Amino acid sequence: MDLQSIKNRFGIIGNSTALNHALNTAVQVAATDLTVLIVGESGVGKEVFSQIIHSLSSRKHNPFIAVNCGAIPEGTIDSELFGHEKGAFTGAVDSRKGYFETVNGGTLFMDEIGEMPLGTQARLLRVLETGEFIRVGSSKVQKTDVRVIAATNRELLDFTQKGKFREDLYYRLSTVPIRVSSLRDRKEDILLLFRKFAVDFAERYKTTPVQLDEDARQMLINYPWPGNIRELKNIAEQISVLSQSNMVNGREMSLFLPDKKENRMPMIAGAPATGEFANEREILYKLFFDMKKDVTELKKMFVEILQNPSLAGAAANFTKESILNDYSPAVNEVPIINTVNAGNSPVNSGSNLLPSQHTVTSAPVILHEDAIQMHEEIEESLNIMDKEKELIVKALKKHRGKRKDASIDLGISERTLYRKLKEYDIDE
Repeated sequence: MDLQSIKNRFGIIGNSTALNHALNTAVQVAATDLTVLIVGESGVGKEVFSQIIHSLSSRKHNPFIAVNCGAIPEGTIDSELFGHEKGAFTGAVDSRKGYFETVNGGTLFMDEIGEMPLGTQARLLRVLETGEFIRVGSSKVQKTDVRVIAATNRELLDFTQKGKFREDLYYRLSTVPIRVSSLRDRKEDILLLFRKFAVDFAERYKTTPVQLDEDARQMLINYPWPGNIRELKNIAEQISVLSQSNMVNGREMSLFLPDKKENRMPMIAGAPATGEFANEREILYKLFFDMKKDVTELKKMFVEILQNPSLAGAAANFTKESILNDYSPAVNEVPIINTVNAGNSPVNSGSNLLPSQHTVTSAPVILHEDAIQMHEEIEESLNIMDKEKELIVKALKKHRGKRKDASIDLGISERTLYRKLKEYDIDE
């Protein structure tokens, strides 16, 4: 079967070199039973490649099932993949076959393989190497003949270096890697895809297909398309429904394309852009703003002491009480500040106070203006991951190790908290 007939059969639009190379690789590997790893950003159409491989293989008359590993809860993914016996866990009222048993003789497409828990990865590796698996709650070894096609939008090799993905499983899955290019790397295919989508939506909504002038075409080509083909299809549908005329110009096109301004807010590198992460980031921002507010209050207090020395005694008592309450483990490390009188002559210069002797005097503390200007600022770590770890530890201490209560206090899910505990190696 030639490449063009495959494109027509599976509705693939485009003639870019990268796309053709990926399709040729899929066609060549289809006749074998080799494990395939499809790599590409979200929305590039990775599942279509798995369907091509299955339909051109000797297993085409046997089952084909697509599974999203990121959508299955961590506590049930072993049961979904390998099945379970009756009574294996709470709610297991009957025995159940897993995907590897159901798809025996066929093809299993495992999307978002990078989200799979480490324990499940070990069991998957055994299936790939020996074809054997054990149901949850059973001790009987079963055999299966399933071809696995995996897909991910992450760089799994980086995950292996961080301990989030098994290195042996990575090399077992990537026997034949297929990299599907992003839409911004296939600029010559953007207009072809838009025209195809516009015609399809015109037929669906009984309208005339929209056309683009030169400015609108250039805007489409130069747009980065972070959502790839899925985003282009959505834009084409919006224009087909909402456009005021059949000829769309650059000004009207700008109303449909999102304004992708540079985001200068701090982010955790490599973190998925999920709602849960947004909540975590809000917690960190709130922490920083509270810290800034505390520093501002301290500055204001010192200014008031300069203007009214009689407030020094009360400020000293308040400061000592706060330190003892909030930082009791480090109470012996509180520095002693020598005060100076109005004539710049040392007060108590001959006293030899040990660091553990915290003498609070009610005598006015008069700070010389030059001394304030010469103060040395203490550098504080502003690493977001350090602050996030600190917040998680505090929340666990506050709720005495109860993950559910701590996750509610932090504004994240219990599953995310569990992942963070492993990521930061936090002992509960």
